[in-house]
Amino acid sequence: MTSILHLDSSARVEGSHSRKLGADFVTSLKEADPTATVTHRNTGQGIALIDEKWVQANFTPEAERNAEQKEKLALSDALVAELQAADHIVIGAPIYNFSVPASLKAWIDMVCRAGLTFRYTHEGPQGLLSDKKATIIVTSGGTPVRGDVDFATDYLVQVMNFIGITDVTIIDAGLLMADEQTSLDRAKEQMAEAA
Repeated sequence: MTSILHLDSSARVEGSHSRKLGADFVTSLKEADPTATVTHRNTGQGIALIDEKWVQANFTPEAERNAEQKEKLALSDALVAELQAADHIVIGAPIYNFSVPASLKAWIDMVCRAGLTFRYTHEGPQGLLSDKKATIIVTSGGTPVRGDVDFATDYLVQVMNFIGITDVTIIDAGLLMADEQTSLDRAKEQMAEAA
């Protein structure tokens, strides 16, 4: 049985291409494996930002954390647990101002935690989440995906690699404002190959 973690990060609920494409892709995964389970996380509706108290709690050894520190890390702990439990991570990622939405960056900050999703070694950081797959559906109005001013896609691939997820597929739904139908057709073709 496959466990799917589906992240939506668009600030839009209605009319969001990343949400629609992500939902369609998860549906195709469920059709291929009817026993698959899906956990949906909507970061687009807001997610807490890390702050000084969060950092202090995070760097306090787990056994020494007080009740306030445990509470401060509760959301992060839940998000990390969702990620650890997932076999396949599906991320709907619109490009906002050449990068990722703030809510998706907030999620990344919450789940990139030393000792849980990566560790430091003499050879450098090592991801701890192996044997997982990620599919990132990148949408944009006018930025070419993986073009010179797309600072979102390679960043997301790097984050996945950093935490140990090296099997990453990018679905390109860029340039929607230039030619919506061509962009959607391209993305759907890529999703069919990836499902």
